[in-house]
Amino acid sequence: MASPDEIKKKIESIEAEMSAADFWSNKDKAQATIKELQNLKDELEGVGKYDKGNAVMTIYSGAGGDDAEDFTRMLLEMYMKYFERKNFKYFVLNKNENNHNGYRNITLDVEGKGAYGTLKNESGVHRLVRISPFGKGDIRQTSFSMVEVIPKFEKEGEVNIPPEDLKIEYSKSSGPGGQNVNKRETAVRLVHIPSGLAVHVESERSQADNRSRAMEMLEAKLYKKLEAERKAAESGMYISKTTENEWGSQIRSYVLHPYKMVKDHRTNVETSNADKVLEDGDLDEFIEAEEKL
Repeated sequence: MASPDEIKKKIESIEAEMSAADFWSNKDKAQATIKELQNLKDELEGVGKYDKGNAVMTIYSGAGGDDAEDFTRMLLEMYMKYFERKNFKYFVLNKNENNHNGYRNITLDVEGKGAYGTLKNESGVHRLVRISPFGKGDIRQTSFSMVEVIPKFEKEGEVNIPPEDLKIEYSKSSGPGGQNVNKRETAVRLVHIPSGLAVHVESERSQADNRSRAMEMLEAKLYKKLEAERKAAESGMYISKTTENEWGSQIRSYVLHPYKMVKDHRTNVETSNADKVLEDGDLDEFIEAEEKL
């Protein structure tokens, strides 16, 4: 991750290059240079060049068994409605579904202008309180799911990962491609050993394509982690370098019993119209408040 001083030096170097008399002699190269300069300036100002691009969202079930896996389904449907409202396109990269139409985890590729910048603050633990549809009697159940949003990298090499820091595992894919593909080990799991960050991809037809996609996602995860640590250091805060505390704090609660309320614990934005949030994907008020943090 480049420091602010390194970014400033790169900006100065590009600006000097742009002052050359023959700068526009190669139009394509000149336009690419201008785009790079703007990305660097955005990064320096805290906008980050990935905010304007696409995103990858994963929803993981936590404590709560069938209820948590059903809550993951509810969050998935909520976000899909929100994507439709924003004209974002989405498709499934990987899913682990149970036999009750719930999900242990599911990963989506989300495409649209500013998708990552819009969704990045949705990352965190979400909490649901309701009468369990899976238990006997009127038992109130609390369950948890975690949302992770990372920028979508378009190519490998955005973040340098030494080969010795990488663990690669292959397995049979349950994704598209038919029986012949599924007989081969096309699914790929990558683990960044120092941080413990891991990615599993099986959406592509070949092992090579799955590995490439997995590498892009792992680099994006590492980018987000390093960026969070850098911002915390600049503000004098401490942030754990492990993933152990990821489930430690909740960002939003969805209460369906004994009353209805959705509340964001970071911004204190809340509404009693929980159905409008969960069923219609009406997240604008929450996301707009998050952007001001």
